Parts: sequence; C-alpha cells; structure tokens
Amino acid sequence: MAPLPSPSNPTVSAIYAAYEAAADTGWREHLGASLIGTECERAIWYSFRWASRARHTGRLLRLFDTGNLAEARFVADLRRIGVTVLDLDPETGRQWNLRDAGGHFGGSMDAVAIGFPEAPKAWHVCEFKTHGHKSFAKLQADGVEKSKPLHWAQMQAYMHLAGIERAFYLAVCKDTDELYQERVRHDAEAGLRILAKAERIVAAARPPTRISEDPAWWQCRFCDHHAVCHTNVEVDRHCRSCLHATPIDGGAWHCARHQVPLARREQTAGCAAHLYIPDLVPGEQIDAGEDWVSYRLKDGSEWRDGVPATIPPEIITHGPCNRCRGTTYRVGPGVGPHRAQLICTACGNGGRWLAAEHVQALEIPT
Repeated sequence: MAPLPSPSNPTVSAIYAAYEAAADTGWREHLGASLIGTECERAIWYSFRWASRARHTGRLLRLFDTGNLAEARFVADLRRIGVTVLDLDPETGRQWNLRDAGGHFGGSMDAVAIGFPEAPKAWHVCEFKTHGHKSFAKLQADGVEKSKPLHWAQMQAYMHLAGIERAFYLAVCKDTDELYQERVRHDAEAGLRILAKAERIVAAARPPTRISEDPAWWQCRFCDHHAVCHTNVEVDRHCRSCLHATPIDGGAWHCARHQVPLARREQTAGCAAHLYIPDLVPGEQIDAGEDWVSYRLKDGSEWRDGVPATIPPEIITHGPCNRCRGTTYRVGPGVGPHRAQLICTACGNGGRWLAAEHVQALEIPT
C-alpha cells in the first residue's frame, strides 16, 4: 500500500509567510548591546557592517514575537506586587534608548523599576527573557553571568550607559511558566571594557581576527556570518561594505568619495561608485585607481571592482537632482536590467537608474 501523502497546512504556512513578508532587512542601524557579549569581534563587526542579512523562517520570527509579547506580562506581574515600572521613557513616551558617546553603540532597555522587595529604594535596569526548559535549567544552576554571558554583558552595558548600579533579570521557562530572578551588580570595569570593545569594533576599517580559522569550530558553525567569513559568499553592495564609508560621531556615516553624509536610505541603496572593503574580497589586491581596485582571486584569475580604468566616467546634464537640484551628473555603470546610473556631481546623490532606451535617448556612450 502506497504511503499517504503528508497533510498540507496552508493556514499555518500562510501565517509563517506573513511573518517573513513583514520582516525588515535584517540590518540594524547601530551596534546593539545584545551582541556585544559575543566572543568573536569579527562576527560583531560583520553585523555592524551588514555583511550578512539576518534571514529567519516565519516560525522563528513568530518565536521572537512571543518573547516580545512576554515583556508586557512581566511588567504587569511586577506592578501587581507594587513595583514601580517605567517601560517607556517619560521624556519621549517611547522605549528607553541608550547610546554611547559616539552614537553607534547602545540599545533599548526593557524597563527601569524601583520598589523591589529585596531593595525597595534602588532603581534597577530591567531585562526580561524567555527560555526553553534546558536553557532555564542551566540558568537556575549557574546564574546569568555564566549561563547567558550575552545577557549579562547587555545589562552591564545598559547600567553603564544609564548610570544605574543594579539590574533585575527576570526570566520565564516557556515550558512550565516558572519564573527566575537575579539581581546583578554594575561592574564598572566590565562596563568600561564593553564600551572600549564597541568603540574598537565601530572604528575598525577592516574585520578583526576570526575566533577560529576552522569553519567547523562550534562558534563558527552557529554564526550568522559563517558563509561570508569562511566560504567567501559575496557581500551585498551597500555603503557599509564600501571602503569609502566611515562611521562618524553622532551615530552618523560619511562618504569620502562624494563628501556627503549618508542617511539610512543612502546606506542601504549604495551607489555605482561602490568599492568593496578589500578584506571582503577573497583575493589579493594587485592594483588600484581612483574608482577601481583589481584583485587576484584564489583560483588565480583577476577581478576588477569598480569602474574600469580605461573607461573614464561620462559627464552629462539632465533634470534637477531631487536632493540638491543640480543638473550635472556622472554616468556610472548599471546593475541588472539598468544600463547606467546617474550620480549628481554636486552632492553625490545616485539612484537615477537608466534603461537601454533612456541611455540611447540621452546619447550616453555604451
């Protein structure tokens, strides 16, 4: 007898697909405190430079959402016993948002609270987490610093940035609904080390050393950036993978090629003058010009990144730039179905992609 086909689950599949459709790009604008405890600084740098998108299945995205929904219940539980909980910043009416002096490192606290039975007069940074049974058992046995070093580092960063000397870690086992609590002291030395680590990673023009050169090393196997780091998968073209872009004070970015600030939209889009940070190319740099870099790849072939040295960019006039209203453009190479891109010579604004018929109409040499 032939086996029966597996039952289909169109409703469940549609729910998961809806979560995937609503997901963001997977690129966080700042270096998050939730990552700073990661042992491999190269992995943190990859996240900050958007080397890999965080793509998750609908089921996993829904699981993340379950953790977010639990925060409201934690707050309600604490208020029920008389603890004063501020889950929003009174000055902004939004979630607490902390940043370091440079503006590129920080995160959003779950809450701050006062009135805990153990220490009724002390303000605490609150961190709420959900755990599976195995993780929860390890937390109970070893405490948060040993069992969840990323959570511990996250709280130390928040305490240091907020100027609060205590944190309250409240966790739940998703299998039994059992709660776990732990008060964590601010470790000033650890806080300074964490901020120095973040500053070092933000300022690094090239990726730090790998935690292991072995792609099968356990921390590498479970890393979101394994493919980029160990198998030479091509990184997306955007400003953060470009050697012209630099993080500057105020949490901002600047393009040295066009001498313009880079907002989130520009960073994501990139431009035709993009040149990869050399360490993101699996080869040896052998030559370079103003708008190009040549590499010898591991298989012995040569590859040129950027505008070919023998083809100078054309300058044409066209309609006003939507940023500065200038009318003079540099013609850059196209991508996919686009034959060319116009880049404003006044402000560096790109994104005017031209199809073949537009190139012909403007009499642009091909």
